[in-house]
Amino acid sequence: MLQRNHRRDRVAAVLFAAAVLAPVTVTSAALPLNAAPRVPTRPVAAPCTDAAHHQFDFFAGDWDTYDVGDTVHVTARKRVTPMVGGCALREVYEQGDGLVGESFSTYDAVRGVWHQSWVTNRGSLLLMNGRLEHGRMVLTDGGRTWAPVFDIIFRPHRALGSS
Repeated sequence: MLQRNHRRDRVAAVLFAAAVLAPVTVTSAALPLNAAPRVPTRPVAAPCTDAAHHQFDFFAGDWDTYDVGDTVHVTARKRVTPMVGGCALREVYEQGDGLVGESFSTYDAVRGVWHQSWVTNRGSLLLMNGRLEHGRMVLTDGGRTWAPVFDIIFRPHRALGSS
């Protein structure tokens, strides 16, 4: 029959608890107890405030869209609003035939290009990059699948009955 040495078990348990649960003490002779540590500071520019991040601001607004071949009948309504502190633009596009699309556009300062991710309620995804060229924002998908699908005109939205 095995006899347990309860005293030895208790000593081992106390030593284990002391090793695991021992408080850690960090001291610093350089700082008084109530002083906050000094962190070097430098002026930090607010994100997305440079001119490049605002090249696409003209796109923000409430728009009626027209096919270039029919500038009389509204094809869709588009609303473009700044989001995430002005670091991106959100576009909501609602076409008369039920097509709904949304995009997020942002300036990628690392690559020096604008990026737009576009998705629709019909499962389409389009990823485009581009730049402001001669006063026009030109976005392409890199030419891999490029073919003109639409050519539209934007005009400020007019409520029904207004002229």
